[in-house]
Amino acid sequence: MHNVFVIGFNGALASAITGIVDLFRLAGVTWARIQNDTPHPYFKTRLLTQGATPCRCINGLTLLADGAWDEPGLAFGPDDFIIVPTIGGPILPVLEQNRELVSWLSERAGEGSQLASNCTGAFMLAEAGLLAGREATTHWGFSNQFQLRYPAVRCRPEKLVTVDGPIACAGGGMAWWDLGIYLVERHAGPEVARQLAKAFVIDAGRTSQAPYSALQARRYHGDKAILKLQDWLDQHYTMKITLTDMSDQAGLSARSLIRRFKMATGDSPTTYLQLLRVEEARRRLESSTASIETITRDVGYEDVSSFSRLIRRHTGLSPSDYRARFR
Repeated sequence: MHNVFVIGFNGALASAITGIVDLFRLAGVTWARIQNDTPHPYFKTRLLTQGATPCRCINGLTLLADGAWDEPGLAFGPDDFIIVPTIGGPILPVLEQNRELVSWLSERAGEGSQLASNCTGAFMLAEAGLLAGREATTHWGFSNQFQLRYPAVRCRPEKLVTVDGPIACAGGGMAWWDLGIYLVERHAGPEVARQLAKAFVIDAGRTSQAPYSALQARRYHGDKAILKLQDWLDQHYTMKITLTDMSDQAGLSARSLIRRFKMATGDSPTTYLQLLRVEEARRRLESSTASIETITRDVGYEDVSSFSRLIRRHTGLSPSDYRARFR
């Protein structure tokens, strides 16, 4: 039987703790009960907090601990793994309040422990230096902040689950479903994972959180020329805009604009303009009955097929599939 150690801390998202515990505790159990078979549990879970004290989650629920992560001599086997749940509170204060936990995670990784995070829990692993040079994901809404704080991490915010060596990360909020199913498959086999997904009515085929994402402000920077251009693009993105137009608005040469825009936002000026147009198209697909041809023209494009490919590239869905899912 594998041990799953879920880390609790004040400000965590309760469902990311209780939900993942339910998944592992019932792997090999719920399906067997449905089939009138003998249950065969595969995992034993323990909620660990500092000093084994109860943790108060962001929704006000207080969860009792099964033990302390800082307990002297706490042993981890080669098939055991540690899961850091979602940081539900303000990220930076929670990190600051859990410096000892961050150090402890670093020590566990140094000893060869397998680790996983859900959503913004990836900040905890990155803060411990465990994701540098690795591929990782986090909630799409905090990916810019994540990339700015941890530039050495190969952040893939479009992915729902990433696995790089002994560390797995899941994307937004409820992606602990997907993380849990992946870990069950990895440690108990694909059949157990399929049965668990069926029993919990989980779509185990999800691979991307891109359809759920929205264009973020990307304005954490302080480059006034780029901020001025972003303000202008917000108002004029439906027009036919060239790189020269953007250079003139920013008061920069084309070469300086590309360099400074990329440094400030992580995107090139033309990619940022594409994102503005795609975001408006998504909004209209969600809220109107306008045809994709009309929407394409309204956001500044003429070629419907090329713009449809652009939407698919950024969302993973065709315009019609996107509308069917989110309207």
